[in-house]
Amino acid sequence: MATGLLTSADAVFTLTVQTLFNAPITLENWAAAKGWESQSLKLADTRMSMDGKLNKGFVPSALDMTLHFSPNSNTYKLFDTIATAARQGQTVYVLNGEITLKGLGRKYTLINGVLMEYNAVPNASEMLDDVTVHIRWESILPAGV
Repeated sequence: MATGLLTSADAVFTLTVQTLFNAPITLENWAAAKGWESQSLKLADTRMSMDGKLNKGFVPSALDMTLHFSPNSNTYKLFDTIATAARQGQTVYVLNGEITLKGLGRKYTLINGVLMEYNAVPNASEMLDDVTVHIRWESILPAGV
């Protein structure tokens, strides 16, 4: 049941990796300041004609998402595994995901993604810095829980 709370603490993000893992994996131990962020999804493009008419049309576009994890996250080891397998096999693995935001009663299905890049080694400051993962999704479908 949606409570209307804006907390990220009860959000659940699961990921499947086709041909590499047999079951969905729940991502955890997110970075303290930011768990994930996504770019705006472009839906249309326009051109203005010489006589001042606005021409418009739908434009398919991918959704870029950046995930942030604590460097000691077991989830982050998952991305080490995906990247190592991709590099050794000179291939990419298809990712699918689901985000459940319990407080808002919302669910998002992420379709046909690919690991684009990630921090292979955490940066070292006074403490090890958070690590990031960049995934590009073909599509996102919102729905109620």
